[in-house]
Amino acid sequence: MHPALSTEMLAKLRQPRPYPAVSLVMPTHRREPHNAQDPVRLRNLVARAGTLIDNDPAVTRERRLDVLSQLEQALTEVDLARAEDGLVIYAAPGEHLVWTVARTVPERVVVADTFLTRNLVAAQAAEQPFWALTVAADRVALWDGDSERVREHTADGFPRTRSLEDPDAERKERIGDMPSTFQDERTRQFLRDAHEAMRVVLSSSPRPLYVLGEAAAIALLEDLGQLGKDTTTVRSSGLAFGPAADVWRALEPLRTAREAADTATVVSELDAAQGRREFAGGLDEVWVAVREGRVRLLAVEEHFQTVVRDYGDHLEPADPSDLDSRDDIVDEIVEQALATGAAVRFVPDETLSDSGRIAAALRY
Repeated sequence: MHPALSTEMLAKLRQPRPYPAVSLVMPTHRREPHNAQDPVRLRNLVARAGTLIDNDPAVTRERRLDVLSQLEQALTEVDLARAEDGLVIYAAPGEHLVWTVARTVPERVVVADTFLTRNLVAAQAAEQPFWALTVAADRVALWDGDSERVREHTADGFPRTRSLEDPDAERKERIGDMPSTFQDERTRQFLRDAHEAMRVVLSSSPRPLYVLGEAAAIALLEDLGQLGKDTTTVRSSGLAFGPAADVWRALEPLRTAREAADTATVVSELDAAQGRREFAGGLDEVWVAVREGRVRLLAVEEHFQTVVRDYGDHLEPADPSDLDSRDDIVDEIVEQALATGAAVRFVPDETLSDSGRIAAALRY
């Protein structure tokens, strides 16, 4: 569950699937008593998906059984005891994928020839993902982080480990040729390999990167070249083996400072755009601009979600019970902005209160 949403993964999710491709999205709850309803709602959604497939004459018996089996397999991978704010399940002939997300999503089942990705994309953007690399002479670990926690990333060649025992140590000590740990060529090669593996990860999934290790290890990595434009080094030893909670604590002050600085930068850019008359504020203006591909920077308050009715040339507030209402318009705006190359930044609530909680700096 919860594979990394890399650029390659997102591109694969957006590819057409053999019909039927089922997207199941539902809000979940982290705590009692509200989380007691989640298993029932999930089963009801799966049953609804099954009914839609059963009643579709375009679905052959073989494909119907395949997709229903994929949905059942997906259910076994869902751990509602560790639920966040939303759940996204995809199932198609021969495949299924499950994500838990830290952003509220609407409840829906969609059967089509592609997966519904906008809720997943918006949730991923709101989580502000980052990488953390913890470095020691005998272990280099990669951690997948977001706004709430870090998890060890056990793929792409990580973690990298080796023994510190030198088979030739006795002879080197006898002749006085025993190098210090980070001057030893075996250590240098070990970190060169880790450096190259990290570059590959960043090329496929670019994010801010924090590198944590003792000064000698960080200096050696820096000598090998910059890992990425957005890299911060932290001199802190003893974290190569984790645990995750300790890595998170070491990063928290830096993350907090970074978020405050990022928010100030976003507000400054929006103010400058307003002065140049390259600004859109409020849901309606931003929706028009993003559809026209004019948005350069999109800023959204973290918990801003609303229900609207789309009249083609403008949006109006609507009741969730209205049949033609759209309850994930903010997520749709986020996905379209990203698809046209815009930068998307989520900012604390009340930051954009004068602009209707959503604003954009425009390309023209």
